Amino acid sequence: MGAKAFGLDIGGSGIKGAVVDLGTGRLVGDRYRLPTPLPACPAAVAETAAAVVSELGWSGQIGCTFPGVVRSGVACSAANVDPEWVGTNIETVIGAATGLAVVAVNDADAAGMAEAAFGAAAGHAGLVVVTTLGTGIGSALLYGGVLIPNSELGHLEIDGADAELRASVAARDREDLSWQRWAKRLQRYFETVESLLWPDLFVVGGGVSRKADRFLPLLSLRTPIVPAALRNEAGIVGAGLLAAGRPR
Repeated sequence: MGAKAFGLDIGGSGIKGAVVDLGTGRLVGDRYRLPTPLPACPAAVAETAAAVVSELGWSGQIGCTFPGVVRSGVACSAANVDPEWVGTNIETVIGAATGLAVVAVNDADAAGMAEAAFGAAAGHAGLVVVTTLGTGIGSALLYGGVLIPNSELGHLEIDGADAELRASVAARDREDLSWQRWAKRLQRYFETVESLLWPDLFVVGGGVSRKADRFLPLLSLRTPIVPAALRNEAGIVGAGLLAAGRPR
């Protein structure tokens, strides 16, 4: 087994972590998950994050994802956690709770880094758009494997509405949409993105990617679209890469 790192993935519904093998991108042992506290304010999230790290016995630097724009460790948006996070230094807060050094990154950007290193975007020379479908819609842009951070394409205004309010997995669950009805919304979303960026490949991640056969065949796009190889573990793996010093 090669070098290892720790990835912590803060999401709107769960906070999960695991040790990552940096040679293969696989998790070392089981991941550990706790529900995201409500309200998901900095103090409560940091306490839960510390419990995850403690359970797994990690003592080195941590890579940490966050569901919002992250610039120099500071949260600039917080769509699916408490708005108290805006303007908060994620690295400082999580670091104080865990007693460890922390580097923070947008959650979808972490997933994109992982897919470029070990997954469906590995070796791709063109423009890849990685989307994470879950509580919201996250996005990562990679050109030749290099990340263009904080794209936030889930918040495009489409037909007068924030895209993730209509096309996320949370929207599907909230409105009890069939796969067919949800796919129509995804179709509108992805065709809007491809008309803006003309990407070479879409990669669809998040937990729902394990059911990609239920909805991806219903889409008709000029851009190839494939499920993420690392699925819902991509954020943890990308965070681990960041902790090990891979460039953002």
